[in-house]
Amino acid sequence: MNKETLFSKHSNNLPPLANRMRPNSIENFVGQEHIIGEDQIINQMIKSQKLFSIIFWGPPGSGKTTLARIITKSTKSEFYEISAVTASVKDVRKIIKLGENNLSIGNKTILFIDEIHRFSKNQQDALLHAVEDGTIILIGATTENPSFEVISPLLSRCRVLKINPISNSNLKQLLTKTFSEDILISKYKIKIDEKDIDYLINSAGGDARKMYNTFEIAFNISSANISKNKTITIERKIINTALQNKTLLYDKDGDYHYDTISAFIKSVRGSDPDAAIYWLAVMLEGGEDPIFIARRLIILSSEDIGNADPQALVIATNGFQAVKFIGMPEAAIVLAQVTTFLSTAPKSNASYVAVKTAQQFVKESGSQTVPLHLRNAPTKLMKEQNYGVGYKYPHSYHGFTEQEYFPKNKPKQTLYLPKNIGYEKYIKERLSKLWPSRYD
Repeated sequence: MNKETLFSKHSNNLPPLANRMRPNSIENFVGQEHIIGEDQIINQMIKSQKLFSIIFWGPPGSGKTTLARIITKSTKSEFYEISAVTASVKDVRKIIKLGENNLSIGNKTILFIDEIHRFSKNQQDALLHAVEDGTIILIGATTENPSFEVISPLLSRCRVLKINPISNSNLKQLLTKTFSEDILISKYKIKIDEKDIDYLINSAGGDARKMYNTFEIAFNISSANISKNKTITIERKIINTALQNKTLLYDKDGDYHYDTISAFIKSVRGSDPDAAIYWLAVMLEGGEDPIFIARRLIILSSEDIGNADPQALVIATNGFQAVKFIGMPEAAIVLAQVTTFLSTAPKSNASYVAVKTAQQFVKESGSQTVPLHLRNAPTKLMKEQNYGVGYKYPHSYHGFTEQEYFPKNKPKQTLYLPKNIGYEKYIKERLSKLWPSRYD
């Protein structure tokens, strides 16, 4: 039997590298010092053995699942794991029943829900009582802002902990450990240029799982040429091949998630409907959450189109509601319609730039006193203080009259600069007539 066959037989019987290198204790966990450090919340919870429900919010491959398992092992709790994509209310109730049995004999129960943002309201409602009375300790993981998709009653019963992308230095530490500690890779001498290690780490974008997957594919490809001293050389071209390997093209758990949504948004912003539809298809075929896509399109409609076509926000918002209402596979048609409309619409980021400029202006100058003539006077005392005195009601002047709306003694700022495109061209012309000193 040749070397390649021996290697393949050995590697095929092992779980993926990312699973093999998963730490099983808080001491071995790399990164997230803001929550696992000596005096930080997770470390203190483990030391005190006083568990509470948590939602880990952060990007893919940053350690959310691993932390849930470490907490479970460190507190000698019973562990049940489900995915919000496939689990039902029946599954949740079954685990709650097991939690009641465990609690009756003094054991804690941790229910880990991956992608908890995909749970329906009914599924989340089913958790409330069990979380509140301690029957189960809920640990949820989400890449989405939980305030958007997790119902308020459940969110109020949990601590939301932000998980950061893993730093490049931490990723390098993890990769170095792989060379010496992995059951398979440690049997070989890995020869890889330092610049190529940095390239591999940069390509991971803070995602440890993506780094492990890419390295494992590169390792497997390179293993066809093992030298006599059991050296495996991994070159830049092999890393690029691994990055392009179709097993990595779209991981609905997140490996290619951010790269693809970025390509999609940039294609829509760049007015290329064909490329935008292509990336939309990549995401949908990979199992991406259509709600996530629809939400990003709403953001884009204001950020990149704005008042150049005011219908963009209306169509994107209606598209979001339609996608939520009908679900896949028909939701793909709605997303395609919204995508092509936004792609072909005139583009303006004037509203986006305006609010960013205004926010910076306020940060630098601080909040200012509201002029008296702009204040309402619902009480006698306020009227005595001259609230509202001097205010000119625009509708008494055929819809407009010039008056001061900025704080007193504050220079007037031209924050909103509409472009000469689409409906914004009309807006610019109107503002030039209303406020010639600012828009001439």
